[in-house]
Formats: sequence, structure tokens, C-alpha cells
Amino acid sequence: MVLGVFLGLVLSCLLLLSLWRQSSQRRKLPPGPTPLPIIGNILQVDLKNISQSLRDLSKVYGPVFTLYLGRKPAVVLHGYEAVKEALIDHGEEFAGRGSFPVVERFKKGLGIVFSNGRNWKETRRFSLMTLRNFGMGKRSIEDRVQEEARCLVEELRKTNGSPCDPTFILGCAPCNVICSIVFQNRFDYKDQDFLNLMNNLNENVKIMSSPWMQEKHNPKAEFTYENFAVTTSDLFAAGTETTSTTLRYSLLLLLKHPEVTAKVQEEIDHVIGRHRSPCMQDRSHMPYTDAVLHEIQRYIDLLPTSLPHAVTCDIKFRNYLIPKGTTVITSLTSVLHDDKEFPNPKRFDPGHFLDENGKFKKSDYSIPFSTGKRICVGEGLARMELFLFLTTILQNFNLKSPVDLKDLDTTAVANGFVSVPPEFRICFIPV
Repeated sequence: MVLGVFLGLVLSCLLLLSLWRQSSQRRKLPPGPTPLPIIGNILQVDLKNISQSLRDLSKVYGPVFTLYLGRKPAVVLHGYEAVKEALIDHGEEFAGRGSFPVVERFKKGLGIVFSNGRNWKETRRFSLMTLRNFGMGKRSIEDRVQEEARCLVEELRKTNGSPCDPTFILGCAPCNVICSIVFQNRFDYKDQDFLNLMNNLNENVKIMSSPWMQEKHNPKAEFTYENFAVTTSDLFAAGTETTSTTLRYSLLLLLKHPEVTAKVQEEIDHVIGRHRSPCMQDRSHMPYTDAVLHEIQRYIDLLPTSLPHAVTCDIKFRNYLIPKGTTVITSLTSVLHDDKEFPNPKRFDPGHFLDENGKFKKSDYSIPFSTGKRICVGEGLARMELFLFLTTILQNFNLKSPVDLKDLDTTAVANGFVSVPPEFRICFIPV
């Protein structure tokens, strides 16, 4: 009995101490909902639709607020102004990578995506230089993407216009582009080594898509075999899954909106014709297609909160003191779906990127690859692949849905870490 009372007093003291420390820390941070001990604000966040939860909380606490996902605080940036001020105006201070425990046990702070400090800077610099040496941004890379686009079309022809799930084929194409860069060789879509690689990449994405709520640094770890291996796996993961998911979502939207598809095909006929492959020079002469591609990426909101950032030093931001190492969550949804920049943002409308004369209209709010120091290394390659793959497909096929268009749902089935399109079947009818 006495022991039970003693243990109860100890636990009560520990709980009060935890609450006191948490309250003391919260005074200097941006406002936010009161966290519960241990679990923080996890019950106030819908992990299947984080974006909506952040939007609701921002209406109460403003564009910069604090959430506790567990016992540690995370500062949330909501809206274009807050995201720009942090990632652009204070880019260096917000360039850290936030905690992502689910991958830390096998990434070990290495590679380019989840590393920090000197290791991240040196690895990123080396990766960009090496990719340029391999042809990134040059005609040689475009040739590889064009070759893969032609192979993709041949694979789609094998469906003979029958309804098919395009997930596997659309995953193979961007993965093979990375293979051609890293290994100087592409693979047949039925090659067993290639299939094993695809399976491993898919498993990694499933692991990363689980809910996330800390890294030791070796200053001499940049040029080790292990770091190169992790960096290469980062290139495959970032260069395959995101692009293939975007391609899959693109076809679903084009299927759902045949009037948009028809205008793109009309522009393809006018600028490219039927007797040569599309090339990147064509894009500047195809404003409607350019607008469609930008709208696809805006609408699908592939990475609603991007990857977590962290501040690299103590920083005073909007009169709040954010301690070094604090996780920072940037709501890309709040920028891509801003209703002042994009009227009726939940509606798929290429007009969001067209002016009154039908010319392509740029927008600073179009940041599907994030922005600032941590912007996606492969942005240029991804944009090239989306343009060349989709225009080559629409040059060779008409798209047909085996179900009534009104029954096609374009709402993402998962909107946590990645926005995943619902399953659908499509017929590729040769032109």
C-alpha cells in the first residue's frame, strides 16, 4: 500500500516536471494547441489528411504555429508568405533536415535527402557535379529520356487497347532513366534484377509513408562507400516513385478531362506532328501543354508537407525564438492551393497558368518541388520526364476509360506523406 502511494507520488512529480518543462519551452515558441503529456498534439492531427488538419489549426493560431508530435515541438509554416520568408529569406537557417525516425535506422544520416550539416552540403555539391558530368541538363540526358519514352510507348502498344492498370509500366520508365544515368544502361521491363530494384523502391516508399513524429554527424563521412551507396539509393527513390506517381495521376486527370486532353493533342499535332519524337525545345511553343503540366503538379499536391526541415541555429523568426534543431513543417498545400493565387484551387483548371491571351503564366506559388536550399535536386530531370513521357504517350494514343467518366474519382486515397491517386484502369488506343 505504502509502495503504491510512493510510486504514485513519483509518477505525479515526473508528470508535473514534464508539464513544467514543456510549458517553459512553449513560452518562446509560436502559439499552438496545448499538448498532452508524451503524445503531444497527435490526437489533433488526422494522419491521413495532414494538410486539412494544418489548415484548420492555422485558422486558429495563424500562419506560424507549434505542434507537438510526441514530446518534441515542430514549428509549422502555413501559407506562401511564411514559407517564402523562412525557406528563401532565411534559407541557410532553415536548411536543416528535420527528424525522420522511420528512415534514420538505415540511412544513418548519410546520403543527400536525410543528411545534415557539412555531410549534406558536400554530398549535394558532389551529386550535382556528378549528375552534370553524366549529362544532367544537357542533350545527352534528353536523349535517354526520349529513348525511354519510345520504349514506354512500345510497352503500352502491347496492351492492344485493352483496359490496364498503368502503375507498373509508369514506374519502370523513370526508374530506367536513373539506371541509364547511374549504370549507363537501361533494362528490359521484365529483367529480374530490374524487377527486384523496383520492388525494393516500392517497399521503401511504404516505409516512408508511415507516420513520422533525431542524427549523429561524422565530419569525415562524405566520401565513403556507404555514403555513396545511400546517395545512389536516394537518387533512385526520389527519381522513380515521385515521377511515376505524378505520371499515373496525370493520366487519371487527362482521362477525367477529355476536353483538356484534346487541346494538348491539338497542340502536339500543330507543333510536333506525328513523324518525330517530342523534344524539350517544343515546350516553349506549347503554352497550353505547359500550363496543363503545371496544373497537374499543383492540383495533385504530391508532397503536402514536403520533408521536414530543421533550423540550423537559434533564430528569431517573427518575434518568436526557435531553438537550433527544432523541426519545421512546411505546408506546400497551403501554397499550391492558395485561393487568391489560384481561384477555386480544388478544381483542375489549366487556366490557372494561362493569361488572357492564352500564353503561359508563371507563378511564384508553383513550388511542387519545394523551394530554398533543400529544393529537389532532380527538379530539372523530373520536369523533362513529365513533358517528354506525356507528350509522347498522347502523340501515339488516345485515352479511353472502361468506366463512365462520372464514376472516375480523382481524389487522393492517401494524403499523409504522399498524395496517391486511386486505382484505375485505362485503355491506350493507338492513333
